[in-house]
Amino acid sequence: MAISNQESNSPKWKLKMHEIIFGAHTPMGKLFDIVLLIAILLSVLAVLLETVETIQQEYRDIFVIAEWVFTVLFTIEYILRIISVRRPWKYITSFMGIVDLLSTIPTYVSLIIAGPQYLLVIRTIRLLRVFRILKLTRYLSEANVMKRALRASAVKITVFIGGVMVLVMIMGTIMYIVEGPERGFTSIPRSMYWTIVTITTVGYGDIAPTTALGQALASVVMLLGYGIIAVPTGIVTGELVMAKKEDDQISRKACPDCSEEGHDENAAHCKYCGAKI
Repeated sequence: MAISNQESNSPKWKLKMHEIIFGAHTPMGKLFDIVLLIAILLSVLAVLLETVETIQQEYRDIFVIAEWVFTVLFTIEYILRIISVRRPWKYITSFMGIVDLLSTIPTYVSLIIAGPQYLLVIRTIRLLRVFRILKLTRYLSEANVMKRALRASAVKITVFIGGVMVLVMIMGTIMYIVEGPERGFTSIPRSMYWTIVTITTVGYGDIAPTTALGQALASVVMLLGYGIIAVPTGIVTGELVMAKKEDDQISRKACPDCSEEGHDENAAHCKYCGAKI
């Protein structure tokens, strides 16, 4: 009953605003997402270019203006998100709510902290603006697919990595016995380091076997490396296919209370918080 009363007391403009800001199933919602994506990318690009000294010196004023424009835009967006949800505190304390806040406060903090001795501190704080790029994940449906695929693959990949570590320990021990300290393999952990570098096909070259048997073993490790790299790729790819099929069957409509997506098309209540949608 409490949810029903809350639903009936929500103004239509507030519901519409929530649909546009948090939803991606309407033309206005998609337009909002596209505009916000462009603003995020441009703001992050400005942060990156500002760290290039020659560019920063020549276009300093433009960077300052751009920073304040983006900060004001993201501040307005943050406020609108708080206004449009039924439970503002839930959004404010959520991961993405904190990210949204962190993406705006550095510029305002720079107004409070002043003085030549604090310039370095200000620049460090302003680097928090790169948090804006984390907001990209909210507007990419494929991010949810990737998250579900990685979660489903976690156990398999963990078992696989455990097997690889056993192999690394065995091959490292063998290489320590075959090559010995006089050829750079001074300990089993150092020999394991060489095995990891070789099996991942990185090959720094700081340690290398010199005996015929050691080089033969190194060749085996190198060939194993190609197969090992392919295994987790296949695991995640298989889970991605399954997650994509599931994603095609869910709705993009966001819950007005918790703003979570992923409900069935005919769902009447949110499966995360129970609110009416």
